[in-house]
Formats: sequence, C-alpha cells, structure tokens
Amino acid sequence: MKITDLEPKLVWQCFDEITRVPRPTHHLDKMKEFLVGWADRHNIAVKVDAVGNVMMSKPATPGHENAPTVILQGHQDMVAEKRGDKVHDFLTDPITTIVDGDWVKADGTTLGADNGLGCASAMAVLLDDSLVHGPIECLYTVDEEQGLIGANGLQPGFVTGSILLNLDSEEHGSLVVGCAGGKVTTCRKPLCVKDAPAGRVYYKVHLNHMKGGHSGMEINLGRGNANQQLCRFLWEMWRKYDLRLAAIDGGGLANAIPREAWAVVGIEPDRSAEFEKDVEIFSDMIHAEFRLAEGDDFTFGAAVVAAPAEVIDPEDALRLVSAVFSCPNGVQGMSNAVEGLVETSCNLASIKIKDGEIVVTVHQRSSVDSRRDEIADRVRSLFEMIGYEVAFDDAYVGWAPNLDSRVLSVAEESFQSIFGRKPKVEALHAGLECGLFLEKMPGLDMISFGPTLKDIHSPGEKANIPSVQEFWKFLCDILRRLA
Repeated sequence: MKITDLEPKLVWQCFDEITRVPRPTHHLDKMKEFLVGWADRHNIAVKVDAVGNVMMSKPATPGHENAPTVILQGHQDMVAEKRGDKVHDFLTDPITTIVDGDWVKADGTTLGADNGLGCASAMAVLLDDSLVHGPIECLYTVDEEQGLIGANGLQPGFVTGSILLNLDSEEHGSLVVGCAGGKVTTCRKPLCVKDAPAGRVYYKVHLNHMKGGHSGMEINLGRGNANQQLCRFLWEMWRKYDLRLAAIDGGGLANAIPREAWAVVGIEPDRSAEFEKDVEIFSDMIHAEFRLAEGDDFTFGAAVVAAPAEVIDPEDALRLVSAVFSCPNGVQGMSNAVEGLVETSCNLASIKIKDGEIVVTVHQRSSVDSRRDEIADRVRSLFEMIGYEVAFDDAYVGWAPNLDSRVLSVAEESFQSIFGRKPKVEALHAGLECGLFLEKMPGLDMISFGPTLKDIHSPGEKANIPSVQEFWKFLCDILRRLA
C-alpha cells in the first residue's frame, strides 16, 4: 500500500509531495520553491519573507468573514538522520516511505513527519472547500530544528491572525500550552597533531545503532548517549594501555540524542588480546546497563585498521576524552511546577574534527531560563579549563502556559465532543516556536497539537495512521468552532 491510499487522502497526498522534496535544515531552497509553486498551481495566495518563511492564505467560508483569522503553523525543515549503513543524500534524494500496519515509516532515514505532516495538514485545509472556517493563514517557517531562524526572523504584519494553531506536537490527545527554552553551546579548539608512534596496532572502536531520538521529548527515557559512552570506555582504557587517539567522531544534530560514535586508537601490539577482551567486557556491561532503555540491537566493538600517519596530541586527546566523559548530559532537574515534566536537560550532541578544529556541541534545554543558562555555563567552564573557545548560539525562549486561553477551551470542548474523553493539557520539555511568536505578537492565543509520532529525530521515526485520521477530524472541528 502507498501512503496516497491512506485516509484522509488530502493530508497523505500532500505529505507524499513533501517527502519528494529534499529539505534538511539550512537547505530549504527546494522546499520554498515547492511551496510557492504548489500555491500557484492551486490558485492560492502566497508570499515569502526575507528569511524564507512562506505564508499562504484562504478566505473565510461565506458567512464567516467576521470570525477571527486563524494561523496554521508548521516548519519546513526536517531532521536529517540515517542509519550508518544507509546510502542516502538528504540534499538530493526523496524520502522512501513504507506503510507497516498502523504506521508509516521511512527506509533507513528519518521520515520527516516532524513537521511534514503538520505542513501537509495545513495544505489540505487550503484545498478542502467542504470545510467551515474563518479566514486562514498558513505559515511555514524555516530552520526550526536548528536556531528557530524563521520564527526569529518573522517581521510584524507578515501574518495578521490572532489565534495560532501550531501543528508540531507528537502525541494525539495532548494539547500543548507551554514548552522549554534552549541554547546550543559550541566548544572548539585548534587540532594539534603529532607523528603517530611506530609499531602500534590501531583499532576503530565503535558504538552503533543506539536508539537516539529527540533530545527534548525522549531525554527522560534513559537512553544511552553514544558520545559519552564511547569516551567512558576510552577514559577507562587510557592509562591502562597508554592510548593514542588518531580520530574521533560522534553524533550529529544538536537536538538529536547521539546514536553512533567511533574513535581510532593505538595500543602496543603485544596487548591486542587483552584490549579485545576489555572491549567485550565493556560491551557486556553497557548492554546490561541499557538493555531496558535500548533493547539489544546496539553494538559495541573494535576492529583493526591501518595505522595513521598522525595522532592527536596525547595531552589534548586525554583532556578531550575526560571532558566529554565528565560533561553534563541527560536530565538535570525535574519541574517543581508541573508534575512529571523535565525542567532542565543537557544533550552532549556531537564530537567532530573538521577544518582543522575539534568541535564539541552541547544542547541545553529548560523551562527556567536561568537554569538553562546555568547548565550552559557549567559546560563552558569545563571546556574552557582545557583550552577550548566556547560560544553560545541559537538561544530561544520558553513558552509560559496560559490556562485561560480561549482556543484551549474551544479545543478541549471539541476533543470531548468528538472522542468522548478529555484531552491531556500539558507543557513539553521540547522546544517550539510559540514562545518567539508570542514575543513578536503579544496577545496571540496559541495551542500546539498533532498526530502521534514516535522516535522522531532518528531513523526509527514513524507516524501512526489512525491518529492522523483523528487529528484531521479534530483540526477541522476546531476551525469550525472558531468560525
């Protein structure tokens, strides 16, 4: 079965078109061109702002012209993650979708349902003339996943609505009314290398196929951080084997829990058997520690590789390994205001050697801005002690809940009427663009909701088909009630 055969057809047909457009964060020219072309083909009014946000509009259903203008909002970009063995170029290749029972997933890559399904649903509203609604504005922002650039760059007057429905949440039945703010900490140091000592045996030590996931939504699930676990092993082995580190790489995007990491290390040749045994022991240990959170699919191992010409300066290498092993990571505090909500977290996102530098990226989140800044400063103090230059980027504010919201009340009544149960009203530890919208448009009335998605920001991302049907029915009824 193809996704275009699924119901509601308009939503899945629009999503199918979106999956054919390469749209990783910071590479959205093709997506912007697609959206403008799509609007033109369907005679829908469209405009683009200076940062690349696209806005399409639709007049009210006759008789409902005086209803408040509703903004339907999603983001154009997707997280570009794939399995290590998957050949896929996110800049050129379409996403291959698979229908698997009640789920739609991709073939070894992220699906892009975050936030492609939100964008597709807004497009379907523009196409469906059977719906009853007031004036509609559909806002498609750029680069939400890294830097919230579209929301940051939104200028007054580009949209005019007084109500905003953010279609970027991942649990059907949940109405989101608040979210955490965040900040990215980037630590960098010039790469200093030495000639590789002669006579050593070199191993590529690798940790692969951990689950990873969204560093806000899934940071509380106890999953392993591949970067930190790799450096844990290297730190434990360093003095025992007098290691030499030739290369290291792990993780990717700031908002994705790292699933894979590897390093090339050299040891004395007469200790290979002992080293390989220690690799087995460490593998057994972390499988025991993370089995409940990760399952048994992840692998830790080592294989002999060709000797490199150079290694990282040994003192610099040990400082790096020690800092990554010591770096704050995972849940740093729970909310005292909302039961069960992660207040503050830290994701040790990536370790890269590029352009003659070692670069370590860490993403902090918190619903309390001062706690977000405290954790970022702890990371800064750690890496500055070992000679790294540290900068803060992509800071964004949180979104404080408004439980007196009119649109929240309308949505609660709608959900109860359609599904016979109350929705969950909650705040998220993930970041949404709503806080920035509220800064730019004070008084904007907002909620966020969406269909059920699982394992977003990872190659396991999937969308629940029945929930998309229910989400669509819910969205259409909210628009009718607001009209």
